[in-house]
Amino acid sequence: MTQIEIAEKIIPFLVEEFEIERELISPEANLRDTLQLDSLDYVDLVVVIESNFGFKVKQGDFQNLATFEDFYGYVQGKVNAQDEASNN
Repeated sequence: MTQIEIAEKIIPFLVEEFEIERELISPEANLRDTLQLDSLDYVDLVVVIESNFGFKVKQGDFQNLATFEDFYGYVQGKVNAQDEASNN
């Protein structure tokens, strides 16, 4: 799955759940600042990622994610690793 496919799947949820304008979500935008994330918002984000992409998010995985591009890359890496594991 490409980062573009991941973004296309995630962005509609982000717009609805966090009530922000689509235009504010760009690859270089700061994830935390744009979404105004608090601890409960992270829980919502984790739930949607786990249910839509089929992998478990570990505590602390989001600590090093600054931008939306970082976030999409994280999801892409997990999805691709999961696909490789299921193909072996």
